[in-house]
Amino acid sequence: MNFNYFLPVNLLFGKGRSDEIGKVSLGFGKRILVATGLNSTKKSGLLDRAIALIEAEGGECVVFDKISPNPLTTTAAEGAALAVSEGCDAVLALGGGSILDAAKGIAFLSKNKGDINDYIYNRLTGTKALPIVAVPTTCGTGSEANRFSVLSNPVTNDKKSLRCDAIIPRASIIDPELMKTMPRDVMSAVAFDALSHNMEAYLSKSAQPFSDIIALEGIRLAGENIVRVYEDYDFDKGWEALSLASVFGGRAINTASVGACHALEPPASGLRNIVHAKGLAALTPVIFEAAIDSNPERFAVISRLLGGKSEKDCVDVIIRLLRKINLDTTLSGQGVKSEDIPWMTENIKKVSAANISNFTKEFSSDEIAELYKKAL
Repeated sequence: MNFNYFLPVNLLFGKGRSDEIGKVSLGFGKRILVATGLNSTKKSGLLDRAIALIEAEGGECVVFDKISPNPLTTTAAEGAALAVSEGCDAVLALGGGSILDAAKGIAFLSKNKGDINDYIYNRLTGTKALPIVAVPTTCGTGSEANRFSVLSNPVTNDKKSLRCDAIIPRASIIDPELMKTMPRDVMSAVAFDALSHNMEAYLSKSAQPFSDIIALEGIRLAGENIVRVYEDYDFDKGWEALSLASVFGGRAINTASVGACHALEPPASGLRNIVHAKGLAALTPVIFEAAIDSNPERFAVISRLLGGKSEKDCVDVIIRLLRKINLDTTLSGQGVKSEDIPWMTENIKKVSAANISNFTKEFSSDEIAELYKKAL
């Protein structure tokens, strides 16, 4: 047995911990760039509350509120230019996974010159970033607990992650109460993303003891609570469990990375701007069905954690779960067209080749094209 495990992030978890936004943020400097989206944190009042908490501690805020779902490389560059021109000391990421990912790109470009795509494709290397404080309002991506920043290039439609230890948040405040502002369709999508991260980490060729322990608990927490929370938003223990499942998923993939599901989905959302988790929901049953024979023991474990009996009913269990949370979908239902398949299959070689190789079963290009067809 031979492995490494390294993930330095200060996690502040619990109901009401968002009250500490000001104190924690000011630990990294006086002038804070608050990175957020167009609507949700404004409607919920969280943006105003975060600004008030920072100002109450003697800090100053610069708001950047142009981040969209499937965040763009150009948006990260625009935010970084603002952070530099305003002399910001740190970045507060306030929102869902897209916000956290974009904020990481902003923090990185604030300390590294040039095109972020060169860093994403390892043509350039950067080792510095502004300190990041992450306050997630969705329980899905796990970006609050890892070194990934997934960004889309609006010119090429490539959706790929910047991977760098410098963008691991210095502190992440995970307050389950903040998750309750999500509409149900958003909640079901992000929670399935968290489950997917944990399942793929467990099925990874890079899996090791620490990632396995974390991923298995993440699968259990998500599997036992997604449906209950979807049906009852007042189920506080369920919100805590899903928030933990998100953190665990982020930590697990930071070490073991993801696999085929997260390899096939980025070309679809990069090209058609679909919701990431809905793409995963369309692809996961098809991919798992094709991969079970490669690792029946681990698929059996996943099945049992989700309420099944063995590897033979693993896919059925996942499909039943998706139906209960109204997430049973297809790629065509999300706007992907059959004529997109050749481009997506080729794009995988550019943006997701490592994830294809990392999965328990490695698919050829012809097999990938067939998986896409079945998921339509």
